[in-house]
Amino acid sequence: MGMTIRVLVADDQAIVRAGFAGLLSTQDDIEVVGQAVDGAEAVDLAARHRPDVALLDIRMPRMDGIEAARRILADAPRTRALMITTFDVDDYVYAALAAGASGFLLKDATAPELLEAVRVVARGDALLAPSVTKRLVAEFARQRRRLVVPRQVEELTAREREVLTLIAAGLSNGEIAGELVVSESTVKSHINRLFAKLGLRDRAQAVIFAYEHGLAGNG
Repeated sequence: MGMTIRVLVADDQAIVRAGFAGLLSTQDDIEVVGQAVDGAEAVDLAARHRPDVALLDIRMPRMDGIEAARRILADAPRTRALMITTFDVDDYVYAALAAGASGFLLKDATAPELLEAVRVVARGDALLAPSVTKRLVAEFARQRRRLVVPRQVEELTAREREVLTLIAAGLSNGEIAGELVVSESTVKSHINRLFAKLGLRDRAQAVIFAYEHGLAGNG
């Protein structure tokens, strides 16, 4: 049933780390290839095992998860970083996404939510907890005001801008299709075109771009 998702788990709390690894290991399509106690060890293990997904706690000793994600992704662009934290704090979310992370989930997420997050990120999609996305929109709407919009934005059609705004609001392809009353395949076409025009890799980068350039909705 497809390829096995190879996952690296990094968390300085032994119980949490073992819990994540144990849960992931129960799945036929997921293999835990390494466990790290901090960001520095995560970087070393990622270089050795080349995981598909690095599951990184944001707050760890020696090197935090954000710096670990930055180094892992610089060395292995095909690896995807999924950040986990107990802290629902905007600065952490933004810093993690800016470092190249493809997903962000709070530690109080349910087991099914965690498993789905790993699979979503492994597919090359991005995942953000909806509550976190809304907080980011509010925060960045307040902070930005004098932003220069890149020339590439002018190349977007009105519909592509609309799709970008909905991505920034945390909507899935299916939800965007429902909002715009079009098919999911049409939404995917719009997304592929706007990503190409803006030089974006995935939804996480699209969210960052939208926030930084005043395209994330109201504000």
